[in-house]
Amino acid sequence: MTTHSNAYEETEDVDLDLIQDDALDDEETSSTGYDRESPGLEGLELEERQALRRVVGMSTELTDISEVEYRKLLLERVLLVGVWTEGSAEDAENSLAELKLLAETAGSEVLDGVIQRRKKPDPATFIGSGKVADLRNLVASLGADTVIADGELAPAQLRNLEDRLKVKVVDRTALILDIFAQHAKSKEGKAQVELAQLQYMKQRLRGWGGNLSRQAGGRVGAAGGGIGGRGPGETKIETDRRRINTKISKLRRELKDMKGTRVTLRQERRRHSVPSVAIAGYTNAGKSSLLNAITGAGVLVENALFATLDPTTRRTTTSDGRVYTFTDTVGFVRHLPHDIVEAFRSTLEEVADADLLLHVVDGSHPDPMAQIQAVREVLGEIGAVDVPEIIVINKGDVADPMALAPILHRETGAIVVSARTGEGIDKLKAQVEAALPQPDVAVEALLPYDRGDLVSRVHSEGSVDSLEHTGDGTRLTARVHPQLAGELAPYQVAAAN
Repeated sequence: MTTHSNAYEETEDVDLDLIQDDALDDEETSSTGYDRESPGLEGLELEERQALRRVVGMSTELTDISEVEYRKLLLERVLLVGVWTEGSAEDAENSLAELKLLAETAGSEVLDGVIQRRKKPDPATFIGSGKVADLRNLVASLGADTVIADGELAPAQLRNLEDRLKVKVVDRTALILDIFAQHAKSKEGKAQVELAQLQYMKQRLRGWGGNLSRQAGGRVGAAGGGIGGRGPGETKIETDRRRINTKISKLRRELKDMKGTRVTLRQERRRHSVPSVAIAGYTNAGKSSLLNAITGAGVLVENALFATLDPTTRRTTTSDGRVYTFTDTVGFVRHLPHDIVEAFRSTLEEVADADLLLHVVDGSHPDPMAQIQAVREVLGEIGAVDVPEIIVINKGDVADPMALAPILHRETGAIVVSARTGEGIDKLKAQVEAALPQPDVAVEALLPYDRGDLVSRVHSEGSVDSLEHTGDGTRLTARVHPQLAGELAPYQVAAAN
């Protein structure tokens, strides 16, 4: 391997080794003053702050022989690297564990994962510039062909790491975009993912060698261009950027047209005053399983991150016959790329326009409170913070009750359920029905028997207080929405209190 001189390496004061996981014993902890629970950097030696520390359990477990052979042929072998800037060591390891799940969902075999403790990521190389050589040695020893950074890399960081590591470097944003691209099924979903990818790529165009920066315009005789080699003076990068901008504009027009259909459906539901409930939450929290448990929708359920990208809306009824809808939406994740939020804004509007939000939390996750915070950040971006919310802690059958206690104490009205076993589902249905907006116009009408359609609509769109079949027709007392009250006016017999 060719050795490259680097200004960052020349300024390193200390030659630091990788701290292996078996080296973090009590003896070294006491000698270095390293405190896993301390969120600050005070008291940390320079070696501790700049070293790469291995995270236990990062390697993907492969047991079946055929699976091993299959993955060796088809899966990328990746090394994860993170920078721990704030919070506890447990927070940093949870973040890298989530990155491991993302990488495996994208179709990778995770070989190992390392974390460096720093005040902030290095502006040139993400990790400390002197640690890139250690990372390069680790890449070579493991046989990795891709490095995934737990964060969004600036174009310069991406370029510097690839130049020095000599393998492909991917950041968290690109990884999530890749998963979305694999899971998009509908035409709208594919267009949304492509738009997000193009917006991400536009800022990261780079030239390999000189082919992307050659310019043919002007006097190029000395460069060997000569007659026939002169052009408008546009570089290859500029051409690519112009094409990307053209494609982005086209996708936005297409998505605008597709949005019209979705808006029409929502307006139709509003016209009939059909209440809507949106299911939102962290990815792989069990939102689709919950939708199936409540409505019997039969949508895809998969133990994978971002298995659902296309919203699914299903009709169901309350115990007294009122119709309302449930909508399953795309899952969220910590540091969800802004480009994804923008591209999926039209489908995320299903959440912002809902009458009620079921915020689903994975009760078996090591840090469910962090999931809640991450989801609420995205809800704030799409303007859904004012939607009434019920916290639904799913996977209650495998969750640790001690871990759920802080959530139940902090989030009033939270309910623990299990979509797999059905535990708590009936209680959740009752809680949803009680939280739905109630019709506000009281009517008392005598409907002839040939207007059974109106009786049916009162049941599905309103709340029936009493109903009696008489010789003259069906006499009922109910609460309905204003439009239906207008249609019942000719049959109203008395003003209800």
